[in-house]
Amino acid sequence: MANRNGNYAAFYVAEPFNASALGAHATKDFCYYNMLRAWKGKDASFPFNDSHDKTYNVRDNSDWETTLKPRLRERLRSSKNIVLFLSSNTANSKALREEIDYGINDQELPVIVVYPGYDTKESLLTNGVLKQSVKNIWDKLPIFRDSMSKVPTLHIPFKKDIIEMSLNNKDFMLATKAAPDFYWYKP
Repeated sequence: MANRNGNYAAFYVAEPFNASALGAHATKDFCYYNMLRAWKGKDASFPFNDSHDKTYNVRDNSDWETTLKPRLRERLRSSKNIVLFLSSNTANSKALREEIDYGINDQELPVIVVYPGYDTKESLLTNGVLKQSVKNIWDKLPIFRDSMSKVPTLHIPFKKDIIEMSLNNKDFMLATKAAPDFYWYKP
């Protein structure tokens, strides 16, 4: 069994994806993932351990069934959780569906859902409950909406200190995960 110490970042990018093309860096969800990498690069103690670095990179023109899909699954099998970026820009791509379906329904990975359109706990909640505008984003990725009740899901705003605390939260790591339910950041 793989060493399950990685954080698998899942985010939407237009397909076909090319990380070196300007178009990829203009894809907002990819930029949010890159922010995690930048925080880690600036501060080695930042608790993001990128599962995408655990296997060699592949070209996006590689075959889906023989190369891309197996690589995603290998990375997920070495992960302790999924960090999912959900935004108004997220779309239901083949890769994102596969990552979430395999990660939740096969690997039972807890999910830390980061909402880049929200920057405070208060902006996510109304009377202690997730806002309908947040829940509406789930419809952009039906496999997540329909599967997330099977694992603990933590819903947080896009804020460095909250992301850092969430990455350190043992309730959202595979070996020590909380009961399947919906959770949100509580100081």
